[in-house]
Amino acid sequence: MIDSPSRARNGAAGRAEREGDHAAFDPAPYREPLIAIVREIEAMDAVDERALDAVLRKHPRDGRGFFSRAEIIAGYRAFAPDAGFALDERSFVARVRRRPVRSQSGVTPLTVLTKPFPCPGRCVYCPNDLRMPKSYLSDEPGAQRAANNRFDPYLQTWNRLAAFHATGHSTEKIELIVLGGTWSFYPEPYQIWFAKRCFDAMNDFGGAIDGRADATLREIDYGAFEAAAPEGVRSGPFYNRVVTQQLRAQGASEVDDRESASWEELAESQRRNEGAVCRNVGFSIETRPDHVSEEEVLRIRRLGCTKVQLGIQSLSDPVLEAIDRGHTVDETRIAMTRLRRAGFKIHAHWMPNLLASTPEADCDDFDRLFDDPDFRPDELKVYPCSLIETAELMRHYRDGTWRPYEHDELLEVVSHALEKAPRYCRLTRVIRDISSDDIVVGNKLTNFRELAEKALEERGGRSVEIRAREIGREDFADEAAVLRMTAYASGCGDEAFIEFVTADDQILGFLRLAFPKPGGFCSEIEGAAMIREVHVYGGALELGARGGQHAQHRGFGTRLIEEARRLSRERGYATLAVISAIGTRGWYRKLGFRDGTLYQHLEL
Repeated sequence: MIDSPSRARNGAAGRAEREGDHAAFDPAPYREPLIAIVREIEAMDAVDERALDAVLRKHPRDGRGFFSRAEIIAGYRAFAPDAGFALDERSFVARVRRRPVRSQSGVTPLTVLTKPFPCPGRCVYCPNDLRMPKSYLSDEPGAQRAANNRFDPYLQTWNRLAAFHATGHSTEKIELIVLGGTWSFYPEPYQIWFAKRCFDAMNDFGGAIDGRADATLREIDYGAFEAAAPEGVRSGPFYNRVVTQQLRAQGASEVDDRESASWEELAESQRRNEGAVCRNVGFSIETRPDHVSEEEVLRIRRLGCTKVQLGIQSLSDPVLEAIDRGHTVDETRIAMTRLRRAGFKIHAHWMPNLLASTPEADCDDFDRLFDDPDFRPDELKVYPCSLIETAELMRHYRDGTWRPYEHDELLEVVSHALEKAPRYCRLTRVIRDISSDDIVVGNKLTNFRELAEKALEERGGRSVEIRAREIGREDFADEAAVLRMTAYASGCGDEAFIEFVTADDQILGFLRLAFPKPGGFCSEIEGAAMIREVHVYGGALELGARGGQHAQHRGFGTRLIEEARRLSRERGYATLAVISAIGTRGWYRKLGFRDGTLYQHLEL
């Protein structure tokens, strides 16, 4: 998932969490107060912010400060062998962990950003922060972390894993999310190197190896990019020109050996990850529809990707032309069909309130997303257009050709989206996490999704998209699980969304199964049914751990695979393929799948 620096952290533990350095903390000098804090937390019936604050105030750090959650967890781990604590580590960490929602979907998402680089787009709404990859702002939380790590993939990944571990989140099942500009526009050697170094960091962290000191970084002053910019409106070509000039001036206009790796080197790092403690169970990149060629689809699959974030923005050609998007609806249609044929999960980005659109047109546009079989994304981000001062859209705002929607207009569009999204789609985000300081005019509320959900409920509506139905950490009995299937057509065949749900329709796990028509471009999977995703909900558990009353590790994944086998046989398929992540290959082998070149296969 991802939090915001603009969102206040309340309470003593929150302030300490913000100010602390997890990696540098040594609990030894604080043995007495930390043990006292641990024992008081163990004695509580429930731990909330107010109760934890009261404990921390009784046992201040150095007589004046407050211990953070990460420091409390570090103290538990340091002193547990001889202190005789009542709770085991997993139970204790669950009590004090901040933002358990981050890993309650069953995996721990880890976001990294690519470096600033020219972009093929010229979109009028796109911010032009020269210190960042295109479309990102320097005060977004993920962007801040990337800049602090000089955009190095190893440092970003390793340090984020360390922060997760320090704050009690599982680091054994990692969903890697690569953001930043248009991935497909970066040179291939950079793509291979970037992916490899992310895998290297996961392998090293799980093996208690700290390779950060060995990271070879370019001495690039990204702050100079901003200083080199003239005043005035900043368009896409402006961004590309300044970034290119600055990269060239600092000797970094071409990829060199420090940002290059071979396919063989990447494959070796992937093989290590198959049995690593910290495994990659999902890998996504983001790109544009006009850069999704058949060759690019096969290349990102070879990198280990399982999901593609695709900026479709609108399904109206007049709107795409008005925003200078640079591609058509037909190109979006082709791109989504190619990705689906190759088994990828498709995570679309859709933007209401664009230039030349209206609230009514946006609602119709959203309906087209799921009425037309050529689209129907698996996941969706709804990003209402925000006006950023460095975007060319400022000119249209000043001359009156664009305006931000009023609160009630935007509320209607977002609540319509929540109501109309089908049960096989997950609305991962509603409203982009942009600091209100960066937004010139328009919505600045970060809880807009909550407001839209309330508006929908008040008018008797209900959202059935996946995120609204996730079981989270709630307990349930096995007999409460019901198997349900939703069938629908896609641009290249038929789909089956198979899910285990409770009696009140909370989702425990699901599988996406495709029955493609003949005529694909990848010979390895021609004629095979395709598992595009298997996901079981509940808090992310360690590999091999049992789920107790939670959904993970209770056999739901295996039962979903069995149902996919049965349905595929009924449809006459001889082979069932899966677009597996690197870290899930071993699990599929245990279920009888054999390795292919880019996929794994089960003979039926």
